Amino acid sequence: MRVFCRSDGLGATGRDMNERTRRSRAVEDYLKAIYKLQQEHGQVPTTLLAAELSRSPASVTNMVKGLAAQDLVSHVPYYGVRLSPAGEAAALGIIRRHRVIETYLIERLGYTWDGVHVEAEWLEHAASDTLVDRMAAALGDPATDPHGAPIPRPDGSIAQRDLPSLTDLPVGTTAVIREVADDDAERLRFLGGIGFLLGTEVTVVAVSDTDGVVVAQVAGRPHRLSQELAAAIRLEPS
Repeated sequence: MRVFCRSDGLGATGRDMNERTRRSRAVEDYLKAIYKLQQEHGQVPTTLLAAELSRSPASVTNMVKGLAAQDLVSHVPYYGVRLSPAGEAAALGIIRRHRVIETYLIERLGYTWDGVHVEAEWLEHAASDTLVDRMAAALGDPATDPHGAPIPRPDGSIAQRDLPSLTDLPVGTTAVIREVADDDAERLRFLGGIGFLLGTEVTVVAVSDTDGVVVAQVAGRPHRLSQELAAAIRLEPS
């Protein structure tokens, strides 16, 4: 009896099998979280990683040791953790799958921008890289996801941007929304409901010296945003 391997891209490819079959969802979640925190803080303290993942410091330390044994991270006790080149490549692959899936769910299946993150969190661990590449090609290989975040390319590269948040802009500044953090559906629903969508022009009217509340105007109407809400919005000054 002859056994045939699929070559139509619908089964797992050599790339997927070699890189992913032995990686658990937990490992992928850790790599993605480390990448995110590394962009913000450089070396990532394990206490910060524990808070990000809602895990105990002890369990995080044990996982980090395992990642280091796989050469996915470098870890200096009491100082922090950083992704190795292999770990960063793996993290960017996970992020690519997540962002392409989000885009496909919205563009092809009618999801809303506040309803795709949780779905993509599950699907990113199951979809093969080949399937994701085909989804991206069907969408015209978009550069950004529905929340404005850059989508890593198949070769592992990613566009680097340094967009200020709404909390960084001085009063009187007018800017265009280019990215909104996607990890809180309620926040996305609220911002979408008051018109804070990608491509929208925003003018900073006032900033509170006491609690950081930002008053920002959209379409001639002012809105009060907490510091947390304002920090989730990244803009390009116009």
